[in-house]
Amino acid sequence: MNLIKSLEKSRSFWFLVFASFLFFLLRLPSLFEPYWYSDEGIYQAVGMLLRAGHPLYSGGWENKTPLLLYLYAFFNSNQYVIRGVSLLFGVISVWFFYYVAKHLFGGVGKIAAFSTLIFVFLFATPIVEGNIANAENFMLLPILAGAYLLTTHHLSQTKQKKMLFVSGVLLSLAFLTKIVAVFDFAAFGFYLLITSEKQMQQTLKLKIYPYLLGFIIPFLITFFYFLVTRNIKDFLDALILQNVGYVTQNNVLLIPQGLLFLKLLILLCVLFFIYIKRTNLSKTSIFITIWFAFALFDAFFSQRPYDHYLLMVISSFSLMIGLIISQKKWKYPVLFLPIVPLIFILHSFNPNWNLYGYYKNSIMYSLGKENASTFQSFFDPNVPRDYELANYIKTNTSPNDSIYIWGNNPQIYKLSGKTPITRYVAAYHSTYFPTGIEETRMAIENKKPKLIIVIPNTPPFPASLVNYQEKINISGAIIYEKFY
Repeated sequence: MNLIKSLEKSRSFWFLVFASFLFFLLRLPSLFEPYWYSDEGIYQAVGMLLRAGHPLYSGGWENKTPLLLYLYAFFNSNQYVIRGVSLLFGVISVWFFYYVAKHLFGGVGKIAAFSTLIFVFLFATPIVEGNIANAENFMLLPILAGAYLLTTHHLSQTKQKKMLFVSGVLLSLAFLTKIVAVFDFAAFGFYLLITSEKQMQQTLKLKIYPYLLGFIIPFLITFFYFLVTRNIKDFLDALILQNVGYVTQNNVLLIPQGLLFLKLLILLCVLFFIYIKRTNLSKTSIFITIWFAFALFDAFFSQRPYDHYLLMVISSFSLMIGLIISQKKWKYPVLFLPIVPLIFILHSFNPNWNLYGYYKNSIMYSLGKENASTFQSFFDPNVPRDYELANYIKTNTSPNDSIYIWGNNPQIYKLSGKTPITRYVAAYHSTYFPTGIEETRMAIENKKPKLIIVIPNTPPFPASLVNYQEKINISGAIIYEKFY
């Protein structure tokens, strides 16, 4: 009873109730979207392979660290359930963000609340693909929980070491969801290092070592798991080699990684400036500015215009807005901190500002004033075709029949209830890897799928269609059926 009375009188409690409800309302339409997003389709198809007993990477390929893919497998690649889990993660992320903001702004509720509402708006809506169950949507929770522990002050040395250890563990879980969480880990570590009032040796012992140990242990457990299961080469390929190649492609400037080195130089200059000015800055300013700098480096790391990369910026950006509001003496100079990065973001990315169309589409469909095809086409004009293909597959195959899809929309596997026959579930995976085409040919030859579906706007089909005949053309997608 005392707890309930205490909560009833707490402004923070009622604000979080409001913020959580607002987040829920804004994110709710995402639960009922059609299967349309290719990244989710890949995770769904790999999740199906994992549930069928195929090992990750050697049996179902994606160049992500393992937690996201196992999450999809655990929930049977059901988009509606996984989007629901993403919504729950998002609500809890809002709670942690609010208390991080309160820690940083010294308990000033209005600034923390305003920053939180900005975070809610950016994370709950489709502006930077908050509606998609991508890796970034799940990473923000452990990152913010780690930031909450890291910014908790007035603790004994023993408790602080435990807090930092747990913070490192949480950042490691985010890293095992997607490797770019290493930038958040580095940002927090740099903050700990330069704001410590103790000697370097004591700082390392009391802060850096516990934090680093917490980060390393989950990774080592994962490493040994793949070592014991004799899948370590494919794990390291996904973790390091493929990501290096992925980042190299669009970062060429005079030399293969020239643009990346330039961005790294800019980051180092910003960090050096913060370091030499640290005695004139508050810990709050230092923390937010360091995190914002690393988050921007993260977003531009691969030099690709995918909006969900910006999800890794919204936490520090929302705090930066709060920092600008809280400043008095340095208010106008601080205003320039987010302006230049915002110009680059708007030039390099294409945020979805059509919120009116998104929510109208969902409301009209839920009221029965819009048909399924119109609703689906809002997300991608090819979605109705994918559903039609899936219905054809389910109608014309038995449970034991296999299929193969040559295209980049592997969500059809989940829609039709068919497990892929090869670890490369998208055509661009097969063409990217040196052995991809040969593995595809061998899989088709060995499994002899009843149907082969060739999606338009993909490279020429790489295998022989002898003993297959064209059965039907559905909006440009050709279905071939084995005739013996």
